[in-house]
Amino acid sequence: MKGLTCVELRVRYAETDQMGIAHHANYLIWCELARTRHMEERGVRYRDLESQGLRFPVVDAHVRYRAPARYDELLRVRCWVRDVASRRVEFGHAIERQEDGELLATACTSLIAVDSNHAITTIPGKVRKLLAPVPDPIRL
Repeated sequence: MKGLTCVELRVRYAETDQMGIAHHANYLIWCELARTRHMEERGVRYRDLESQGLRFPVVDAHVRYRAPARYDELLRVRCWVRDVASRRVEFGHAIERQEDGELLATACTSLIAVDSNHAITTIPGKVRKLLAPVPDPIRL
């Protein structure tokens, strides 16, 4: 689907608990991986933004856990832009088991633009165009 990025990863042993189930905090790390790749594929690199004095901290994150990810499973993390405004961009995420396509979790993360002094600022128009929203491919 156009406007969607997919990242594949394998659940590492260090990401699991004694039962071999991925710790819940790792889902946000996996979302960040997909979000960063999504931005890069559209020509928006964090490093370039930072060199221009722009930062994008996460100000809101919501994860809905549906089924556990387990050690050594191959996962697919999908990412897309749900909404972009003058100062905020909202991403959608879906984490699925590669083998059978089961949806393990959905997430939504919101980032706000701040300058190098951490004051809220606007997202440059060029960046907003590159991060064009698409309809949610799944129900979050």
